[in-house]
Amino acid sequence: MHKLAMNFFPVSGPLRAQESARRVQRAWVLYGVFSAVLAILVLWVTGEVARRLATVSLEAQARTDADLNAALLRAVLEKQRALPLVLAQDTALGDALVTQDRAALDQLNHKLEGLATGTQAAVIYVIGRHGVAVAASNWREPDSFVGNDYRFREYYQKAISSGKAEHFALGSVSKKPGLYISQRVDGASGPLGVVVVKLEFDPVEAAWAASQKPTYVTDRRGIVLITSIPSWRFMTIGEIPANALVAIRESLQFGEAPLRPLPFRQAGDLDGGNLVEVVMPGSTGATEFLDLKTPVPTTPWTLQHLVETAPSFDAATREGRLLALLGLLPVLAAGALLLRRRHVASLRISEALRAREELERRVLERTADLSQARDRLQMEITDHRNTEQTLQAVQQDLVQANRLAILGQVAAGVAHEINQPVATIRAYADNARVFLERGQGASAADNLGNIAALTERIGVITDELRALSRKGRRDAEPTSLRLVIEGAVQLLRSRFAGRMETLDIALPPPDLLVMGMRIRLEQVLINLLQNAFEAIGDKKTDGRVEVRFEVTGEAVGVTVSDNGPGIAPDILQSLFTPFNTSKESGLGLGLVISKDIVADYGGRIDVSSSDAGTSFTVHLKKA
Repeated sequence: MHKLAMNFFPVSGPLRAQESARRVQRAWVLYGVFSAVLAILVLWVTGEVARRLATVSLEAQARTDADLNAALLRAVLEKQRALPLVLAQDTALGDALVTQDRAALDQLNHKLEGLATGTQAAVIYVIGRHGVAVAASNWREPDSFVGNDYRFREYYQKAISSGKAEHFALGSVSKKPGLYISQRVDGASGPLGVVVVKLEFDPVEAAWAASQKPTYVTDRRGIVLITSIPSWRFMTIGEIPANALVAIRESLQFGEAPLRPLPFRQAGDLDGGNLVEVVMPGSTGATEFLDLKTPVPTTPWTLQHLVETAPSFDAATREGRLLALLGLLPVLAAGALLLRRRHVASLRISEALRAREELERRVLERTADLSQARDRLQMEITDHRNTEQTLQAVQQDLVQANRLAILGQVAAGVAHEINQPVATIRAYADNARVFLERGQGASAADNLGNIAALTERIGVITDELRALSRKGRRDAEPTSLRLVIEGAVQLLRSRFAGRMETLDIALPPPDLLVMGMRIRLEQVLINLLQNAFEAIGDKKTDGRVEVRFEVTGEAVGVTVSDNGPGIAPDILQSLFTPFNTSKESGLGLGLVISKDIVADYGGRIDVSSSDAGTSFTVHLKKA
């Protein structure tokens, strides 16, 4: 690669820019083609190697799974094989076969029924010497085996002739497949009958199906007996000769099953198994599987286990190719870096030659450029000074406008906060005049005293708002939350006399103290209660305003809630912005002032609103 770069970028002699650019382009094109071919080759080789390694790993795992499935099947078989042998030696069973006594046979039916339940055998039944079943564990069922003739069954014939037999077949009565394990019952004068245990493999097939890896068992003829895919039952591996097929159908071993070949196609051979393409039930396309065979011990059966190859092969191929790319990229990057260095060296030589030719022209052009730059700089300085003067004037106008806005907000706040005490003073004055007309001087004096207290309150409010406009703060002090709530309600009682029955207050204990000024905290609750009363409107029956408190650690929360129509979403987003209100006569300052008061004492106000109503929670520090 280094020699290739030297041929394309010689470092001796002058080079023209255009010719140098063409040579650089050709070098990069050749290097790109070389890199692409190398990458394709590496990815192909890596994919083949990864596929082979994945095949070995998949085969080992599949072999383990197949052996486990075969062991499970053998365990199920061995569990039932001893049962016919034990029953054949049972004296009561032999006596029942000899005497054919009805009471003895009924007792035998009950005994077989209990054994079938305990051993989980599908059916246990006893066939007499003439081939007719005389007792069965399913004697209660409508399709009981009792009375059926089984002389045609291979497991009966072999048991009579050889002493025992195992035969897989489709039940002639139940129409369910299973393994029939039979044992001859011998008497003093010869065979008395045959004990048969039918074993069905539904739990085994369900366990295989749960693994989502097709598994099936075939006999010597290649007929599928047990399978995790029900549609494959009694299908065959390959074609069965016509004469053998006729004999199987005449024996009724598999009923009327057509014994068609499985939808398999050989796709390749491996050391421990085969690759087959299978058309799975419900699918139109073929899927490749690794097919492993293992004999089932103590039986003439063969267990075949299928494992889909695509997921393992694809994952191994992706991982192998990724690792190959991670190794190849640094090599290609190193080659590109070397090529780039030769390119840069060549460009430097070319640029130096061009720079020498253009140096004199640039000196002349630079002189003219400096003159133009000086003129532009002078103009920019003049424009900058003009802009600075304009900016200062605009800043002064903004400062003045800000002052006017603040002044208007403070004036509006004073009007809003004084409105409640003034309304109460008017109510007390009217009451005092009525008391004087009635000659009730003491009551009138009390009202006048309240008027005096409210005038002091107005003075406190103006002082507070003046301090607020100066960004000042009043020191907080322990204040009774109960007195704050009662004072706020007292100020609102005259204005909202017709709605006081809707007010539900849970008063806190007198010794519950919070940090703040009583007058300012009353302002907050007055604003919240006034908003709540106005929200429920003129509701006479279902209007409700609630005041609740909650103590959590070092904080106290006071919640004012109503069941009004709620706050509109656009108003809720900017609820604490000055002059933001949904009331026609409102100033939009009540909640702003309330938030500032609570914030002065280290608290906060939370709000939640929906169609069912609105809740404001004031969080204050506990004293």
